[in-house]
Amino acid sequence: MRLSARKPDAVLPLWPADMPGARIDGEETDNTTEKSNKVAGRRLIRLANVSKPTISVYRVPKDNNTGAAVVICPGGGYNILALDLEGTEVAGWLNSIGVTGIVLKYRVPTGSLEDKWRTPLMDAQRAMSLVRSRAKGWGIDPKRIGILGSSAGGNLAALTSTRFAERGYKQVDSTDAISSRPDFTCLVYPAWLNKSASIELQDHVTVSEKCPPMFMVHAADDRIECEATVGMFMALKKLKVPAEMHLYDSGGHGYGQRKTKFPVTTWPDRLKDWMTHRSLLSGAP
Repeated sequence: MRLSARKPDAVLPLWPADMPGARIDGEETDNTTEKSNKVAGRRLIRLANVSKPTISVYRVPKDNNTGAAVVICPGGGYNILALDLEGTEVAGWLNSIGVTGIVLKYRVPTGSLEDKWRTPLMDAQRAMSLVRSRAKGWGIDPKRIGILGSSAGGNLAALTSTRFAERGYKQVDSTDAISSRPDFTCLVYPAWLNKSASIELQDHVTVSEKCPPMFMVHAADDRIECEATVGMFMALKKLKVPAEMHLYDSGGHGYGQRKTKFPVTTWPDRLKDWMTHRSLLSGAP
């Protein structure tokens, strides 16, 4: 199921007019050209200069709604957003299993900043709280709101799942009084979590026993080191936080949920199994 042509049920700005963090200049645009690399034979959106962060909500019909929801963080190196490949198409798949998909359009580019993740983390924390504040009206169980991220979006999802004890910004309004902790997490080829060529995590990746359960997938030949995923898995295991890791020998990077010849692209099926096992797909909102 693809959502690239479907309009969201709602699009909400994350912030009031005055928002914390970096200001992004330039006009929002899709940087993809005819010469750009394709994935599974299809083009993808490479959205640049996102200065007005939003969430786009893709709801599930009432008769198929499990009550679960996932905030989706597309990747793109904190420079662009692969908005369809790692965003709306993932939302489409989640809808097919009865889960509300919420695509986070966070601010980019921030890749040139010293801490390129700080402003996107503000957007992600705000998004989690905003979704939880609207859960009842959207048919969502406020205790089954997860986060999924791919590549840089996986980095962002991981930080949202480890740094929830403290906001990255001063409270703006009552929305920020609501928890930003995800109830579960999915990391798809996450980037920059580890120290180079090591499974030791970066100092700012603050894993604790209060982290949510996590599902992770990576290919060993990915240009983004799979040690990032292995390191996260081992850190969670040490603290007895439920975690499941799928590590494949090949498949590369940046496939989203599009099927290729590589078995790693069956990860959505494994995620559905994991969510079913954890009772995330059962029960009314």
